[in-house]
Amino acid sequence: MSTSASLEARTGPDARVSDPKQDVGVKAKTSTHLISGAAAGLVSAFTLQPLDLLKTRLQQQQKANQVYQPTITKELRKLTHLKELWRGVLPSTLRTSIGAGLYFTILSTSRTYISNTKTAPPESGSKTSILPTLSPMENLLTGFGVRALVGIITMPITVIKARFESNMYSYNSMYEGFEGIYLDGSGNGQKGSIRNFFKGTLATLARDCPYAGLYVLFYESLKNDVLGKLLPVHESASSGDLTRSTVINTSSAMLASFMSTSITAPFDAIKTRLQLSTVQDSSNTIYSVTKQLLKEEGGIRNFFRGLSLRLGRKGLSSGISWCIYEELIKKNSFIGSLFSST
Repeated sequence: MSTSASLEARTGPDARVSDPKQDVGVKAKTSTHLISGAAAGLVSAFTLQPLDLLKTRLQQQQKANQVYQPTITKELRKLTHLKELWRGVLPSTLRTSIGAGLYFTILSTSRTYISNTKTAPPESGSKTSILPTLSPMENLLTGFGVRALVGIITMPITVIKARFESNMYSYNSMYEGFEGIYLDGSGNGQKGSIRNFFKGTLATLARDCPYAGLYVLFYESLKNDVLGKLLPVHESASSGDLTRSTVINTSSAMLASFMSTSITAPFDAIKTRLQLSTVQDSSNTIYSVTKQLLKEEGGIRNFFRGLSLRLGRKGLSSGISWCIYEELIKKNSFIGSLFSST
C-alpha cells in the first residue's frame, strides 16, 4: 500500500489535505525508496561487474583486426589479474546506485500518484509487496517514462563506464576519463564538447525505455498473477511469509529481466559501439552502426553478441536489486527514522 493511501486509511479521505503529519510520512517514505534503491543498485553493480565488462568487450569494435571475433574465453585469457574483471567498477557502482535510487524513487512516486487518482485501485494478487498495483498499460508507461528521465540524467556516467570496461581506452582515474571524453576530437584548436558525454543517448534510451516498460509490466504480472497464485500462503506470519515473498519477488524479477533483455538486445549492441566511438569515427549514428554490424562477419548475430552475459547479468541484477528493494522498503520505519529528525 502506498504512503498516502495508508494515511488515508487511518485518518479518512479528507485527512490528506489538513494532516501536517503526512508531510513527515511522505518524506520518510521517499527517503526509504531512495536509500533502498541505491543500496540495491550498489550491491548488484559491484557483484556483477565482471559480466558487464566481458559483455562490453565482446561488443566493442576491434579496430586492429576487423576479422577478429572475440569470445568469452579469448577475453578472459587476455586478463593478467583477476581484479581486472572489476575494471570500471567505480563508474559502474556510481551509475547504478544513483540511477537505481532515482529510478525506484520516481517510479514509486509516479505509481503512487496514479494509484491515488483511482476511486477503486485493483487488488494485489500476491500480497508480497507494499508497492501500488496498477494496470498492465500503466506499468508499461510508468516504467518507460521514468527510465527515460533517469537515463538522460546518468548518461555521462554511462559513457565513462563503457569506456572504462573497454580495452580501447586506458583511463587511470575518473578525472582522466571525464577529461578524455570532454576533449575527444578537440584537436586543431577546437575546444572540448559536453555533447561527448551524451554519445549513444538515443540508442541507450531505445534500449532502456522499452526494457524498463516491459520489465515492470512482466514483473508485476508474474508477481501478482502467476507466481503469487501458484505459491501457497503460509499460515505462520513471520519466516514463512518472508521466504515466500523473497522467492516470488526474486523469481519474478529474474524472469521479467530475461524476457525484456532478449527483446531489447540489438539496441544494447548499437549503444556500446556508439559510446566507444571517437569523434573521428564515421560510425556515429544508429543507422550507420546498424549497417556496419550487418556487414561484419556474423551478420544479424552481431546484434545479439554478449546476450548470454547480459542475460546473466541483468537477470541476477534484477533478482538482487528488486528483492533487496522490496524487502528494505518494508522496513520503512527503520530507514525513515534516519531522516525523521531533519
